[in-house]
Amino acid sequence: MSQANTLEAPTIYQDRAEVSSGMANVLSRTIFLTLLSLLVLTAIPYGTSQPWWIATFVTLSFALAIVWIVDGYRRNSWLAGTGPLVLPLAALAAFAFAQTIPFGNSAAGIRFPVWNAISADPYQTRFFVLLLLALSLCGVLLTRYAGTEKRMRIVINVIICVAIASALFGIVRQTTQHSKGFGLALLVPESGYGQFINRNHFAYLMEMALGLVLGLVLLRGVKREQSLIYVAALLPLWTGLVLCSSRGGLVAMMAQVLVAILLFSSRGRRHSSKDASFLRITRSLPVRITLMLVLILGILIGTVWLGGDQLASRIEESRLQLNTDTSLLHNGASRNEIWRATWRMFLAHPIAGVGLAGYWAAVPAFHDASGTLTPQQAHNDYLELLASGGVIGTILMIWFAVNVIRRIRENLKSENRFRRAACFGATVGIAGVAVHSLVDFGLHTIVNALVFTTLIVIATSNAQWKNERAHAES
Repeated sequence: MSQANTLEAPTIYQDRAEVSSGMANVLSRTIFLTLLSLLVLTAIPYGTSQPWWIATFVTLSFALAIVWIVDGYRRNSWLAGTGPLVLPLAALAAFAFAQTIPFGNSAAGIRFPVWNAISADPYQTRFFVLLLLALSLCGVLLTRYAGTEKRMRIVINVIICVAIASALFGIVRQTTQHSKGFGLALLVPESGYGQFINRNHFAYLMEMALGLVLGLVLLRGVKREQSLIYVAALLPLWTGLVLCSSRGGLVAMMAQVLVAILLFSSRGRRHSSKDASFLRITRSLPVRITLMLVLILGILIGTVWLGGDQLASRIEESRLQLNTDTSLLHNGASRNEIWRATWRMFLAHPIAGVGLAGYWAAVPAFHDASGTLTPQQAHNDYLELLASGGVIGTILMIWFAVNVIRRIRENLKSENRFRRAACFGATVGIAGVAVHSLVDFGLHTIVNALVFTTLIVIATSNAQWKNERAHAES
């Protein structure tokens, strides 16, 4: 009897181990596929800019977090090396929540309770906290469950495919739409681009995908026979970016080309021993300058030729928006006036700001205009962060940015070609967003914020590119 039990014990333990491994694989694949689905689904309903869809995204993200907690408890591993990046974001979320804490509930002459807090709109600030936590969770989950080369390639390809599909939809819509509604009820002719209500938000998605493609092609992150496919993918992305006539998008694209050339040249110096036949040529300063000028000139000529009169009118509109002539109708719609109002807001609340996501409620007190148009955003994410979060919020974001840059520098030195190419492409995409955010607010759209979070994961991931089985069982 005891002998039989002894013989059966290893089999029981082995069965339990197989069941545990199978459960781990199911949880890992479920979370990973759900994250991929979020990248696709958030792009469809106007880029997820309406409260209903934003709430759905937050709910799904926290539902995934429950599965992650269960899986992390089994593995005894949760953050997967993301601690240095998560900590400043968690601190920012805590600070934003502190902005909503009431410090008094009454006011002279008012019979009903008043919510006195730092934030001008405590409800929106608390929703911002939920949204920031949801995006941070997606970043942690992507780092944890896309930690293999195979899965990271899938993530990158999904982003590129979503961007291409959006570009093609935008081109078709531009040439065939004649009435309100084009697959989505709120799409109006001559307004927005693709599935986006705001053409500038569409440009953000194109810029990020463009950066990824450039990275994979320039640093040969894909096989030689596949590279032509990725080169072909540049055409619809570039065409969509030009035809949407986003002035900030065009400036960001030029900045991306410059960043790509500079980074590519520096990689050429470091890795010339491995890729001597081609990279030795790029080490020459005259060749690099010539290449840069040719690319910029080619892009400019192609952009002007493709954009035509529509692009010219948009550039003229940009000049008028920066016009400071007060003899014009003083409706306060120009960026100059909005930026001045935002700066005055910061000066009035320099330490803790007016509340993250509370900008729209606080700006009327500082907006020196007729009131015909009241800005909802600062059209400059850096100024808006300064006004909404004050010095405290800005320092927290600088802390996060410094940690991201450190990780990027490490990954650009990696001996793994795909890791180096993916990091390069994600960095170029991040650079485009950083430049565009000087004049727009595209990261307020969920799909752009989620893709941007994914680019940060791609650029900063320190996974060892383990094989699929080893990753699932770890």
